[in-house]
Amino acid sequence: MTDRRQSGILLHITSLPGPYGIGDLGGAAYQFADFLAGSGQTIWQILPVVPTGYGESPYASPSTFAGNAMLISPELLLQDGLLTVKDLENPPSFPAEYADFAPALAFKTALLQKAYKTFASGGSKIVHGDYEVFCRKHASWLDAYALFDSIKSAQEGVEWTSWPRPLAMRDEATIEAFAKAHGDEIDMRRFWQFLFDRQWRALKKYCNERSIQIFGDLPIYVAQDSADVWSSPELFQLDEDGKAVVVAGVPPDYFSETGQRWGNPIYRWERMEKSGFDWWKRRMARILEQVDLVRLDHFRGFEAYWEVPAAEETAIKGQWAKGPGAELFHALTEHLGPLPVIAENLGVITEGVTNLMERFHYPGMAILEFAFDSGADNSFLPHNYRPDLVAYTGTHDNDTFCGWWKNTQSTQDADVTAKALDYCRQYLEVTDDSQVHWRAIRALMASVACIVVTPMQDVLGLGSEGRINTPGVAAGNWGWRLEAGAVKAEHAARLKALAEVYGRAQSKA
Repeated sequence: MTDRRQSGILLHITSLPGPYGIGDLGGAAYQFADFLAGSGQTIWQILPVVPTGYGESPYASPSTFAGNAMLISPELLLQDGLLTVKDLENPPSFPAEYADFAPALAFKTALLQKAYKTFASGGSKIVHGDYEVFCRKHASWLDAYALFDSIKSAQEGVEWTSWPRPLAMRDEATIEAFAKAHGDEIDMRRFWQFLFDRQWRALKKYCNERSIQIFGDLPIYVAQDSADVWSSPELFQLDEDGKAVVVAGVPPDYFSETGQRWGNPIYRWERMEKSGFDWWKRRMARILEQVDLVRLDHFRGFEAYWEVPAAEETAIKGQWAKGPGAELFHALTEHLGPLPVIAENLGVITEGVTNLMERFHYPGMAILEFAFDSGADNSFLPHNYRPDLVAYTGTHDNDTFCGWWKNTQSTQDADVTAKALDYCRQYLEVTDDSQVHWRAIRALMASVACIVVTPMQDVLGLGSEGRINTPGVAAGNWGWRLEAGAVKAEHAARLKALAEVYGRAQSKA
């Protein structure tokens, strides 16, 4: 990690504005990069850009390696000669204020199918050799994902453990017959991944040329219903039917008396270690192709993790089990060099977790919304920060700062909340409630934390209507979008002034 003071914005790709139902890798993404550069910011933090799973969550993906084809820009496909102007005339009337996932999926899938047919017939500007190179380079995950997604489509989207057993258990003859019968469908999915990769690399290059780093996100676990588990079942604790024996979660705590049962299958860490952590090397190498910095979600689980018998409905009857610890990160570092990793170390963190972070020089995180309920010794208060830290007003899992300030969705005791808000008012010297978000941003910018990241909703001063995710709530998440025209010149000017005053602006060298 660099010692240079930096700041940036958290905004997921699907939250960008645009005419096609969800944000994508087209013009609005480049405009946002320009906004960052003009604001003196050097970091663009995003959520995972993998295909989304249940509830449109990017943290429950059918592949940890693949890109989300729904992020492909139709306008860029037009430039490549894969679509015509007529294809993009009169799109459905999508809402501007939220991502309309299901209709957008139907509309974009039809466009992507047309794009593949154009490519297959030789009618585009795409060089076939470039596609073939991509397929060879990424064959270790691409072939399995394209096959998995094709079978899943043929099985009407049901979870793979409910497929006919020969398909679920990857019977060689059955898989060979399916691949022969559905070769075009499988190749089309490979091509979509090529398009995503092509557009993503172009956007990343544009950002990097403007001294903007892409800050990505890697969940510790993968989804049960994924190509990762289906194609490599030996790496996970599964029964003979491919179902998880134990699942991931966290134990009961202050926020939940039953804990959290996430449901992800748990790795067979001993098998992974015997292979030299080959799967993790490939996983980390893949994301480092896409981003410059990586947030490792639930870093605590690498030191020790909470495993719950799959039959349990809550996380109460789980137990702690030893994680791979330093052996994993030694292997990754030897293979890839020093990792640009930020450890998500929120919650109850043990000395072992702290030692692991310090051993590999991984900065942790601090959330300002969590700073005001326990007095001046709270480690999330800016005066208690250390330089090796990434500080946030809030993350994608929190209410917006103004939403928290207005206390519209508090889960804490009313007296505790009132005291926290009073202390916050004193600490940030809030004299005008309408400016509380800027007082919060300024406090972080002035701190010694090496990196400060502000969600775009907090730059805009949005209330709880801008919240993108509520943990534990299955539906209605991930939909918030930045409306066209919402970002004004004064937002850029104010951010730039703070970045310059506190030594976080882009270098003029």
